[in-house]
Amino acid sequence: MLPQLVKLKRIVLDLLFPQWCLGCGREGELICPSCRRALPKITPLLCPRCGSPQASGIVCPACVSWQPEIDGIRSPFRFEGTVRKAIHQLKYSNLRAVAVPLAELLNSYLATNSMPVGMLVPVPLHRKREGERGYNQSHLLCRELGKLANLPVVADCLIRERHTPPQARTTTVAERKSNVADAFICRDHRLAGKQVLLIDDVATSGATLDACAATLKASGASSVWGLTLAREV
Repeated sequence: MLPQLVKLKRIVLDLLFPQWCLGCGREGELICPSCRRALPKITPLLCPRCGSPQASGIVCPACVSWQPEIDGIRSPFRFEGTVRKAIHQLKYSNLRAVAVPLAELLNSYLATNSMPVGMLVPVPLHRKREGERGYNQSHLLCRELGKLANLPVVADCLIRERHTPPQARTTTVAERKSNVADAFICRDHRLAGKQVLLIDDVATSGATLDACAATLKASGASSVWGLTLAREV
């Protein structure tokens, strides 16, 4: 679609279906400039592996005892306030349009924080859960980020083969790791030798991202990092 038609379509949709900020309720954008500036940023110092705030800036105790497969995880924001509301609206309320401003936030972070990336891969949902929801919110974020960052997106190689309960229903890190162990497969070797950046909405323990990384590395990926919009801290 030509850029002029895209712009016209957006104007028409805004007139027919005006947007309100999820943070303050102001009409105009799903996340207004004022609320964007007030989002709860995660700032250094960080654990170099999981990306959680770490006053010393060295590997946190959890990562020392865990030794994850993933090379590192980064998240721009804490999972609270407007960020939490926006993710919930995307994930559970079919507000797919919010994937665009959220991807813009990811792109801004990626532009100012160096991470090895050759291609983007969304964390997959099992086909049953994706069928129930109608879409994979991580794929929506990944697709929009790919457009903004001019990076290729590979969404049909990493597959969630085993259907598992939602990670939110687990109560411990050990349960989260066990829940996603051997849940993923790579259907081919397209990602062999590639620098992969996994995209997801929220990181809690990092168990899902790490399980994906283990599968990707077993299939030949040269490096695997994770980028999520938010993390629980």
